[in-house]
Amino acid sequence: MGPGGIFRRFLLTLVASSVCLLILYGLFFWDILPPRQVRVTSSSISCNKIFEGDKDEIERGKRVTQNNGIKQYYPLLNTNCTAFLFKRQYIQETSKAEEEFPIAFTVLMYKSFEQFERLLRAIYRPQNVYCIHVDAKSSSEVRNSVTSLTTCLPNVFLASRSVAVKWGSFTVLEPELICMQDLLKHKWRYLINLTGQEFPLKTNMEIVQILKAYDGANDIEGTVERVPDRKSRWGSAGVPPHNIRPVKGAVHVVVNRQYVEYIVHDPVANDLLTWLKRTKFPDETFFATLNHNPHLKIPGTYQGEPETDQVNKPFLARYKVWQGGKLFGGECQGKYVRHICIFGVGDLSKFPERRELFANKFHLDFQPAALQCMDEWYYSRTLRERRGESTFDDSYYKTLGFVKHKIPYT
Repeated sequence: MGPGGIFRRFLLTLVASSVCLLILYGLFFWDILPPRQVRVTSSSISCNKIFEGDKDEIERGKRVTQNNGIKQYYPLLNTNCTAFLFKRQYIQETSKAEEEFPIAFTVLMYKSFEQFERLLRAIYRPQNVYCIHVDAKSSSEVRNSVTSLTTCLPNVFLASRSVAVKWGSFTVLEPELICMQDLLKHKWRYLINLTGQEFPLKTNMEIVQILKAYDGANDIEGTVERVPDRKSRWGSAGVPPHNIRPVKGAVHVVVNRQYVEYIVHDPVANDLLTWLKRTKFPDETFFATLNHNPHLKIPGTYQGEPETDQVNKPFLARYKVWQGGKLFGGECQGKYVRHICIFGVGDLSKFPERRELFANKFHLDFQPAALQCMDEWYYSRTLRERRGESTFDDSYYKTLGFVKHKIPYT
């Protein structure tokens, strides 16, 4: 072969090598941030413009009626976990700071495996641990799908017992307690409880930074009940045990491990639980009451008055918009269901500046572009972290009233 042939072969080899490198490069970044296009008929919408508040793009986003069809990957759950996790881009590597600060999550879900899987995929990290409670009333299809998913992820498991949840009763709180007991068998620092209809506003790394800033403090809502409300909610149960003052709050919490150990093992917590079974909406009382009775000396609980406000003691575990309410602020651009906002495309522009950890609620079958764009936005933030471009500032969280005035954490 002459010099010209050798040179041509060299060029072909170089081109082939370059193509292979480009493919590998593409696969690497696909693993971090796969393209997530939302389609309106034949043209895509811009999630970036939606987050910027572009009115025309928001209107186009509202017209999306189909999500981007990730169900095609679900058959792999029963045949090839490796392929499923790769195609769905589950994050398998994290920073040292995240590895050293494992978080426990409970997720209570009833329907829409697809929406639940989107949430789990976003919050999943290999050092965390996840207890999933599937309502006993859920379909066998939903339960089987969740079971298949847990077999693919060693740190994700089903609750040891399943409860048929009924609104307003003890059964709303019971799955949380089951999962808390199950999770104490594992290693973690803080616990966050979720439902299948939420989505993170902060990356896992940002949540770790926030929880470190909390320094053992619990983030639990607490409000003072008016006399008529006290009578209707607790009046028929008699006097609470151990000189405890009942306090109303949300079932959503961000709590340290010692608080959970107290709930599961301490006789005082058990006595309170027994008393609460005779009241209405015990899920809105149990966590808040334990967090706002400082004489119980539970680590991380609040020593001040149980009144949540946006200045002195904000509630940051969850961002919600209640119909007619001012506590969590913001007008609903989606729709109200049972007086709570189901977020739509028009709500997304306010999320980047919110200080809460998660947003509640989304429905995948209502303006599906909203949840899809949240997915794209969230993974973009994760990618920027990996590039070292994060500018997250945790100073606000260090100065919070419930951090300054907590029962010392040991």
